[in-house]
Amino acid sequence: MKLKVLFVTQEIMPYLPETEMSKIGRFLPQGIQERDKEIRTFLPKFGNINERRNQLHEVIRLSGMNLVINDTDHPLVIKVASIQPARMQVYFIDNDDFFGRKHALTEKGVEFADNDERAIFYSRGVIETVKKLGWAPDIIHCHGWFTALVPFYMKKLYSQDPLFENNFKVIYSVYDDKFKKTLNPNLSTNLMTNGIDADDVATISSPNWENLTKFAIEYSDGVIMGSHFLSPETKNLIELSKKPFLKPQDEDSFVDKYDDFYNKLIEK
Repeated sequence: MKLKVLFVTQEIMPYLPETEMSKIGRFLPQGIQERDKEIRTFLPKFGNINERRNQLHEVIRLSGMNLVINDTDHPLVIKVASIQPARMQVYFIDNDDFFGRKHALTEKGVEFADNDERAIFYSRGVIETVKKLGWAPDIIHCHGWFTALVPFYMKKLYSQDPLFENNFKVIYSVYDDKFKKTLNPNLSTNLMTNGIDADDVATISSPNWENLTKFAIEYSDGVIMGSHFLSPETKNLIELSKKPFLKPQDEDSFVDKYDDFYNKLIEK
């Protein structure tokens, strides 16, 4: 049976501009699929993604659910597009309240005040969509701070779900994607549902980038240094976690190195 890998990412070319993260988001899933693994790839449907040019269309059978965040219902809309040369589909998590604006995470250099709730919606939206697909991943690979809540959700809220009770592994890729302002301090409170207590979310009682990264690593099984240029403090944070980790890789070899990292984690 093929190993199943779920990619939850913050940036993918050509939907968003070329960056270190968006290039990995584009070529890693393709490379892993070519190495005989089954994949699913998710991206937020940020407002600067052109739906017509990229031929996005709504998947009606997956849409229609509401996610409650901070006592407010938010409709979950799922869209899909194909990267034809890669024979790869990308699923988009959409919602007018969170992703209807013209920019991704900042406007004129100022971060959106509700980025915490947007990250919650994206993370839960991905997991609920995978549940609706009835597709249980063996590896869940998260890229970028906007995906940092996925490891927590998978380990604390969804690990007992019948679909996910296989021994899945979560990997978090750390990039040089720091945000400046601390996220809304209510973030940890908004995560305290279904038996989650203050100890489970204590790391992000003050949700700055460093604490959010630490939180993601805490609930992950392995860590990848996605950027070649990470601060010494960030590298130290990764090494102190004692989690298996992979250093930054060259463009011509990163797919094989990542694939090997997946296989070793599963065997472990």
